[in-house]
Amino acid sequence: MSRYKAYLEYKDSGVTWMGRVPACWQPIRMKHVFFEKKKTSNPELDAGSISFGRVIYKNSENLAPETKAAYQEVLAGEFLVNPLNLNFDLLSLRTALSDIDVVVSTGYIVLNSDVAYDKKYLKWLLQQFDVSHMKTLGAGVRQTINYTDIACCYFLSPSYLEQQKIANFLDHETAKIDTLIAKQQELIKLLKEKRQAVISHAVTKGLNPNAPMRDSGVEWLGEVPAHWRLCKFNHCASIRNGQVDPSVLPYRNYTLIAPNHIESGTGRLIELETAEAQGADSGKYLCTSGEIIYSKIRPALAKVCVSPNDETICSADMYPIRAENGLTNEFLFFSLLSNWFTSFAILESDRVAMPKINREKLSEIKIAFPEVAEQLMICSEIRRKTSVIDELLGRTESSISYAYERRTALISAAVTGKIDVRDWQPPLSEAQAA
Repeated sequence: MSRYKAYLEYKDSGVTWMGRVPACWQPIRMKHVFFEKKKTSNPELDAGSISFGRVIYKNSENLAPETKAAYQEVLAGEFLVNPLNLNFDLLSLRTALSDIDVVVSTGYIVLNSDVAYDKKYLKWLLQQFDVSHMKTLGAGVRQTINYTDIACCYFLSPSYLEQQKIANFLDHETAKIDTLIAKQQELIKLLKEKRQAVISHAVTKGLNPNAPMRDSGVEWLGEVPAHWRLCKFNHCASIRNGQVDPSVLPYRNYTLIAPNHIESGTGRLIELETAEAQGADSGKYLCTSGEIIYSKIRPALAKVCVSPNDETICSADMYPIRAENGLTNEFLFFSLLSNWFTSFAILESDRVAMPKINREKLSEIKIAFPEVAEQLMICSEIRRKTSVIDELLGRTESSISYAYERRTALISAAVTGKIDVRDWQPPLSEAQAA
């Protein structure tokens, strides 16, 4: 924030989440600025909800008419607060100034504001209140608050002209940051697609672009190198049978791997816990080092990993698989991560609320692979290329994290008066365009 000047004089606000504020700002209770709107039904409107600080339309195809009729309206220019289960989600932004007319669940709080206050400024004030203080309010297992909890809180308010300046400044500066974040997120999407393409091409076409090809006879595979073998899954890999019960056998300190521990589409383990810490006594599979662990549920997520050691147990939602008969575990691992395999698994998964692929269907799929020496070369090249992509992904994700941190800090500094933006003006070209 060093590029911005400070106010000349400050005072202690007496409000924890605001700290020291400009001496000219005045204390006021939220209840004198925000007023709870009487719940008003309006079933003609589309359904909506809060999503990270914005009111959005939500899919209401499965919303029963009687449920929607019980919803309350929130109109453009009104504020929406999600007061439910604060302790279950500490990251989402739970307040918004609506720019659309919708109906929302009666669990939400709808607020109107005093005309003496700039709505755009109040939007940023509520966001800072949410991030810094609101999640500390409420009580109970589900930590839910009501209007009174908000109404009793204080904040220190600048003059109306200062409010407009702060709002305009934050609208402009956060829009620039949001544009940067959107571009970086698009880059991440492209890099992930590139990563998948690298893996999929290598395990179906090999490394030699001039190799003679032949039709695999498998729709998802297409053509494969003519010298590669084509085997049914159950002829080149075995899926372990028989579950162990950690409540009976001494596997409490073994590493537990479940679908939520694996990053989708990459095979990376993002979290590890022991069977004892997880606390479940349902059946598990014992895995050995190097075996492939594949999630049979929601195959579109491509949750695959390598067992890190001989002291690993996977959940009953996973298949422990060992490659055999000339297929290596690593080549199998990359094959299960490929787009073609995921497409097959999605098509063949049971048509139920939680899609899953059963052993019988998995056993029938055909896998194409070369001799071991070529598999090792292919896997080495996949690792080399994906490591470059992963490094770019890491740097891009870090830049997004930094941008979010800067955005949060900028909002906090402006709303609490740590920076003085009273003389701020939009760039000349933008001012002229306006």
